[in-house]
Amino acid sequence: MAFTKSQRLQQLPPYLFVEIDKAKRAAVAAGKDVINLGVGDPDQPTPKFIIERMHTATEDPKNHRYPFDEGVPEFRRQAAAWFARRFGVTVDADKQLITLIGSKEGIAKLPLAVLNPGDVSLVPQPGYPVYNAASIFAGGQVHHMPLTHGNGWLPDLDAIPAGVAKSARLMFLNYPNNPTAAVAPLPFFAKAVAFAKRHDILICQDAAYSEMWYETPPPSIFQVPGAMDVAVEMHSLSKTFNMTGWRLGFAVGNEAVIAALAQVKSNMDSGQFNAIQQAGLAAIAGADRPEVAGLRDMYRQRRDALVDGLTKLGWKVDRPAATFYVWIRCPEGVDSMTTTRRLLAEANVVTIPGVGLGKPGQGYIRAALTVATERIAEAVERIAKVNF
Repeated sequence: MAFTKSQRLQQLPPYLFVEIDKAKRAAVAAGKDVINLGVGDPDQPTPKFIIERMHTATEDPKNHRYPFDEGVPEFRRQAAAWFARRFGVTVDADKQLITLIGSKEGIAKLPLAVLNPGDVSLVPQPGYPVYNAASIFAGGQVHHMPLTHGNGWLPDLDAIPAGVAKSARLMFLNYPNNPTAAVAPLPFFAKAVAFAKRHDILICQDAAYSEMWYETPPPSIFQVPGAMDVAVEMHSLSKTFNMTGWRLGFAVGNEAVIAALAQVKSNMDSGQFNAIQQAGLAAIAGADRPEVAGLRDMYRQRRDALVDGLTKLGWKVDRPAATFYVWIRCPEGVDSMTTTRRLLAEANVVTIPGVGLGKPGQGYIRAALTVATERIAEAVERIAKVNF
């Protein structure tokens, strides 16, 4: 029989990175020395103290059985304790926090817990594609909130039409932001909470990069009084501890929403391997260890090498205050895809076209600080030879 993709899959926008990925693989196959600034995946290993805890946990037969539905209690308590230390906010580890198989899983399943078919989901663009896809899969109608340089890469909540706000039930935020690296100040979170209360909207604040900061630790939305009434915040161990492949995170927030997310999860997955959660609690307990601070120092050096290097070449680049991404303005009159294509073809440097993350990303490219400082310096030297 002829196979036809489901309508929900057909609603997804085209994947604009296919062409770039094919060209990258072709360059590598041809033996070219490609510097990959496209992938948002740490190049350094998971710290040894986390691996050692994992090794011990795998040998415990109690961890060989099905995981706890809501997550290992000790992991949840450790996450709650860290949250109190880091943000000064107390959460109930049993009712306001749940373990996730990575924050992406929580983001993908949350719309199934809170949206009915036809409800509007407010999604930032440019942004992480999962916000859009998860809303569509849940039967939601997506309204994009453009992020612009003029507004500090924050959504203009006042620009959301009244009819859209009335039908909206979910709003995604992501700060520190992928791809722009913007950090939301607490007054913006306060405005978002007030907006959500006024229109009966749940906020999902994706805080996957909250610990990848350089000078000042960014805030949590829950530092705004009353935010617990209308928000959940997704946290991840992936980038902070070089644990992308381990798939571990947690959601904090409104008790009723956490319970609804738990119900979706209990019907769709069996939780994360308990031994990984044991390693995760060791990671969170060691968040202030020098190994973790050393990772921030490493990314800071890489950031400065790329930003200073490109600035000297005349490129317009804002120095990111957080994340391991650099959001770069394309040369005057050159679009995102052309810039990305030429950097790969003429300099063997891979970047991500901003337009691939949403139309407002047109005119920008994203570079990830996931190669050594020396390779970043070499990438700058190669880019200098491309004549736009």
